[in-house]
Amino acid sequence: MVLIKSQRDTLLAPLQSVSGIVERRHTLPILSNVLIEKQGDKLTFLATDIEIQITTSSQISGGEGDGAITVGARKLQEILRSLPDSTEVSLKVEDKRLQIKGGKSRFNLQTLPADDFPRMNLAEGEVRKFQITQRAFRQLLGKTQYSMAAQDVRYYLNGLLLLVDGNELRAVATDGHRLAYACVGIDTDLPRQEMILPRKTVIELNRLLVDSDDVLDIALSSNQVRFSFGSIVLVSKLIDGKFPDYERVIPASLKYHMKVERQVLMQAMQRAAILTNEKFRGIRVVLGENSLKLIAANAEQEEAQEEIEVDYSGEVIDVGFNVGYLLDVLNNVHAEVIQWSFNDANSSALITLPDNDQFKYVVMPMRI
Repeated sequence: MVLIKSQRDTLLAPLQSVSGIVERRHTLPILSNVLIEKQGDKLTFLATDIEIQITTSSQISGGEGDGAITVGARKLQEILRSLPDSTEVSLKVEDKRLQIKGGKSRFNLQTLPADDFPRMNLAEGEVRKFQITQRAFRQLLGKTQYSMAAQDVRYYLNGLLLLVDGNELRAVATDGHRLAYACVGIDTDLPRQEMILPRKTVIELNRLLVDSDDVLDIALSSNQVRFSFGSIVLVSKLIDGKFPDYERVIPASLKYHMKVERQVLMQAMQRAAILTNEKFRGIRVVLGENSLKLIAANAEQEEAQEEIEVDYSGEVIDVGFNVGYLLDVLNNVHAEVIQWSFNDANSSALITLPDNDQFKYVVMPMRI
């Protein structure tokens, strides 16, 4: 019996949506699989790594009967991707194997029982719900996620703090050397609640969300969060830990303020960065009357110097930074002009947007 018959893209698109979280090698073989369920004309793909689960549903018209199987996610994806665009594909289960036919191609993949596939459900009880547009949430992630730690022993830094408070949603990420903060308004008035999203969850959301005004539904429980948008539902565990007090890290008052065109500064930094030390990536920032110099040097005694015009009047400041941290923020904040504020060469600097308190980026200086 042919369980599913459909165009290649009708199967490939939802499979690609869920398979990003599937690990190639896992201690539990079934976690390398995707669960495929068919009920009537509804087809559902589900993948999980125990920490995150992504489900997506679509409508199909071909095939007979209902059923559920699990099959290797990567192999199925590669097979479908390799077939020509308009190929009609049929999936048939026979002797615990999935037979895939497309044109004159035939494939047989091993399956594992659908009943053994682990599922995550949002723990009911006290669940708080609110809505935001996909675009607004994606921009919130984009302004902050690059500051997450990657493999820090302080596990709570390997994620992103989401904080809902009243009618405001805030996102904060830090790796101990820099911190990014952004906030956006929401229509619901909710009591304060903090949650730390795992790094993998943040990356998947950024991949799956689109720049549109379509609704993203968010539901929070004490240790899980559910994101529902379009045909996708993503459930994620939260990191259990106490995030640093970000409000203490953001400098309250700074003496010197400079305004500069983001694009001009970014291009000058990209050029200067070519000759920084590959390991430490240090760059000197020398700020004088309406002038900003960027100076880089490396172990081979090569040197780069850039000078650009800026809006600044104040004392001369000579301070070192990791140029990678500066380029990260310039690449991810899409504003024409940024404001850069300092106290002295030994204090954290603050990058903000003029007349906008919804974004802040703190970066520590480094000795050069």
